[in-house]
Amino acid sequence: MARLKGARLTLWGIVAALGMVTASCGGGADAGSHTVTINWYIGKQSTPAFVHDAAACSKTSGGRYRISINDLPADASQQREQLVRRLAAKDKSIDVIGMDVIWTAEFAEAGWVKEWTGDQLAGVADGRLPAALATAQYKGRTWAAPQNTNAQILFYRKDLVPKPPVTWDDMINEAKRLGPNGRIEAQGARYEGLVVWFASLVASAGGQIIQDDHAVAGPATVKALQVMHDLLASHTADPALSNATEDTTTQSFIAGRAAFMVNYSALFSSIKAQAPDLVPKIGFAPWPRVAPDLPSRPTLGGFNLGVGAFTKHPAESFDAATCLVNADSQVRNAAEGGLPPTIAALYQDPGVRDSLGGFADILHDTIGNAAVRPVTPAYNDVSLVIQRTLHPESKITPDRTANQLKKALDKALRSGGLI
Repeated sequence: MARLKGARLTLWGIVAALGMVTASCGGGADAGSHTVTINWYIGKQSTPAFVHDAAACSKTSGGRYRISINDLPADASQQREQLVRRLAAKDKSIDVIGMDVIWTAEFAEAGWVKEWTGDQLAGVADGRLPAALATAQYKGRTWAAPQNTNAQILFYRKDLVPKPPVTWDDMINEAKRLGPNGRIEAQGARYEGLVVWFASLVASAGGQIIQDDHAVAGPATVKALQVMHDLLASHTADPALSNATEDTTTQSFIAGRAAFMVNYSALFSSIKAQAPDLVPKIGFAPWPRVAPDLPSRPTLGGFNLGVGAFTKHPAESFDAATCLVNADSQVRNAAEGGLPPTIAALYQDPGVRDSLGGFADILHDTIGNAAVRPVTPAYNDVSLVIQRTLHPESKITPDRTANQLKKALDKALRSGGLI
């Protein structure tokens, strides 16, 4: 009997041990602890900054949670498609979401992200650049934490151009003077980059694309389209404009085929890596104005972090997201990925200023005066309409195209947004 009793105790010990292993393999907990796994879904990055952020925040949690990065495609449209399908199915495994700044209204209206309130909100709102925080808000409520921001500036060859142009007209005239070496690079392919270009032109002309849920086809819209028309008519744009993206324009600028480029500041890290000898020849200036008496207002890019509405670990997810957007993480993002911070004070941090390559002040001022792309749950449809109506840019006739765009946008807005 004693031997049988011992055998039973041994058997129960084995069962207990197996039970512990099974628990560690499911439910998001690590072996021998109550550590929760927080799944962070974010677009695949070319730098290790986010991996380092996740490791640092996991360590800081003291064993409460471990952040696991789940890579989404690098393309923003594909990111959204995957997230929309999973969130529409109420996927509980999605804890923290890397959200493009243009998704806020759609995800909030659909009930796919939790609202930030109270101390949680204060922890990610205090000290943020107002424009960056605005990209995380919808109907007066905050739905995400600003992780990084970005806006386009003007890159120019200061060995060719002694003084940067102030307006688009100035830039076109200077490009004409330079001839073949004076090309202008902008993003004109049929994708979101074209929307950014057009929206930035409209905002810089003092207008909006959408107001009170209706499309606007006023003087600012016509003026924006006139700039695009004039650039094509001047033959100073890259001949491949209708296929140009952020990356292709950067490559053309690196190759010496252009004197001017409007692009996101984060692309400077690619220039430094690929063409260090070119860096001393590059100047930086604010995005060109549309009118001499109005400041330029390029639209913001960047990512915000939302907490999935169906997460099984809301408290840990909010804490993890708060850590991922803190000052340490933002300094690291700037140093390792060239990603501009959303915390205003960091633009005076020596490390951040060094990482931003000499345009920290220009970028800070640009973001302070930046615009946001149309805030609507139907943004995806709005974006597609703009792309289809304005591409290729060679067919733009300002007045007629403005009327066509208004009709198409109003139809998209009435649809209420399509998944």
